[in-house]
Amino acid sequence: MLNFDEMYDQWPTTVRPHYQGYQSWLAGQSDAVMRARRDEAEMIFRRVGITFAVYGEKDEDGSGTERLIPFDLIPRIIPAHEWREMHQGLVQRVTALNHFLHDIYHGQDILRAGLIPAEQVLANAQYRPEMRGVAVAHQVYANISGIDIVRAPNAKGEGQYYVLEDNLRVPSGVSYMLEDRKMMMRLFPDLFRSHRVAPVAHYPDLLLETLRASAPLTTDDPTVVVLTPGMYNSAYFEHAFLAQQMGVELVEGQDLFVQDDYVYMRTTRGPKRVDVIYRRVDDDFLDPRVFRPNSTLGCVGLMAAYAKGHVSICNAVGTGIADDKSIYPYVPQMIEFYLGEKPILHNVPTYQCRKAEDLQYTLDHLAELVVKEVHGAGGYGMLVGPAATRAEIAAFREVLMARPDHYIAQPTLSLSTCPTYVASGIAPRHIDLRPFVLSGKTVQMVPGGLTRVALKEGSLVVNSSQGGGTKDTWILED
Repeated sequence: MLNFDEMYDQWPTTVRPHYQGYQSWLAGQSDAVMRARRDEAEMIFRRVGITFAVYGEKDEDGSGTERLIPFDLIPRIIPAHEWREMHQGLVQRVTALNHFLHDIYHGQDILRAGLIPAEQVLANAQYRPEMRGVAVAHQVYANISGIDIVRAPNAKGEGQYYVLEDNLRVPSGVSYMLEDRKMMMRLFPDLFRSHRVAPVAHYPDLLLETLRASAPLTTDDPTVVVLTPGMYNSAYFEHAFLAQQMGVELVEGQDLFVQDDYVYMRTTRGPKRVDVIYRRVDDDFLDPRVFRPNSTLGCVGLMAAYAKGHVSICNAVGTGIADDKSIYPYVPQMIEFYLGEKPILHNVPTYQCRKAEDLQYTLDHLAELVVKEVHGAGGYGMLVGPAATRAEIAAFREVLMARPDHYIAQPTLSLSTCPTYVASGIAPRHIDLRPFVLSGKTVQMVPGGLTRVALKEGSLVVNSSQGGGTKDTWILED
């Protein structure tokens, strides 16, 4: 299988132009210095508490396991011209997805046009009938989007970017992007004096601007809060981090109440009205009166206040339908339908197992494909055919045949590699990229994103829950 390396045209002799300055610096660093810097980074991350919880794992005392996400010292570098095209493609894609979300909860033009089977949307568990006719600010449903992008060699062996999936519900990981940059600047300040690296530190300012822009028109000075499921959530560090960086309150469901269809938070000075909720809680847990009646993570009456336009929820309730993997194959058609444009960023070719011919192809080629649950996330519920045993493929075949509509399949892309500092020294490891796109009155983003790296040799699974790590992502300015 062909491979594309981000740093080397030919490993390890021919360096790509945008990496040449960094490579000259790296060649002058001793192994002892790099190891010392890696140990220093780990110590600081532990002291700051940059960890994530691992569901299903317990320590000896019975408490949940918390892990440090491994941080790699070698940055992923992207030249300015590549970022410009990626930026345009991201704006285009997220704009079309927001048009789609507004449409399916209002006119449903794309369904009547027959471009997407109606049952694919209306019978989907992520479609929320409660959102039909509900107005949201600027008709934007996904205010914060995390779009996963991979690079793989095309027929000519050149690296081509593809969108692997869209994360529009409660996308996470931006805190690691920001902390990775702070760490690199602390460990290697000389590198930032010799490279024109575009900044990312202003992301919290852009996020707060986006959230405030989504507020109901009834106030000129909106109160924004971050709603977290609590300290046992795997991404709690990020929830607390973003609230602190924006200078807003971090709240749990028990801190909120609804009165006369307005939302308030309890404070030491009495109730304070809330205008915008940046929720990191899934739809099902937001309001026990509407969704799961046993949920203690949300707020009773929240949906009534929301439907009347008295509070904004970001991302909007019901956005999950647009990042469901069964909808992903239709995004290129959405771009043409709503925007009248050809897609700038391409999808990975996808087989929809609910279709008889696609299911048969998938069953015949299980050992070559990646098969994913349409509602799945975090690297769970999937089969990576080339890395699976015969027994695992046989077991997955039974599951797939029982519920084919729950799965899609894709070719096993040879994700691009990037030099990574591992126990044996510097070696290539597969990576992806998650830029974070903010949509309010305008669509904007900081240059870069979170680069995730599969630390296990040969692995294509970059998720932190599956042992992946992170890298700083440098966009070089012209």
